Amino acid sequence: MDAQDFIDLIGPAAQASAKDSGVPASFTVAEAALESGWGESLLARSAKNLFGVKADPAWHGEILTLNTREFLHGTWVMVPARWRKYDDWQDCMDDHAAFLHQNRRYVPCFECTTGEAFAIAVAQAGYATDPDYAAKIISIIRQHRLADLDGGG
Repeated sequence: MDAQDFIDLIGPAAQASAKDSGVPASFTVAEAALESGWGESLLARSAKNLFGVKADPAWHGEILTLNTREFLHGTWVMVPARWRKYDDWQDCMDDHAAFLHQNRRYVPCFECTTGEAFAIAVAQAGYATDPDYAAKIISIIRQHRLADLDGGG
């Protein structure tokens, strides 16, 4: 699927989630694109899981077991992992927004009014270990004019 098809597919769910959660749709779509390879990852295609959210003991929904690469004891190994499985894109995005709301370290993120500022705040809160995480999300937001999803230009 190309980038515009992906944006058209999940954009409405990101906008609906943004209205309830305060997580900018531009951030949600850009992060989903980055995390799922524009919806092409096996996890996105098989479980509608765009963000790579694992099924921890608190998860009571459906589960998909797929191997993942983990760095253990100084070496990369493939290990089975349990992933959250969603019925649709909306459930995935709403769960992602709930995760951000439920974790106190992300409270400052919700003071941000743009997807770009939200990306910086999420990265500063320790969401990802990639030091370029915010820059990658911001690049996607700009390249694909995702601020339009927030009502901005």
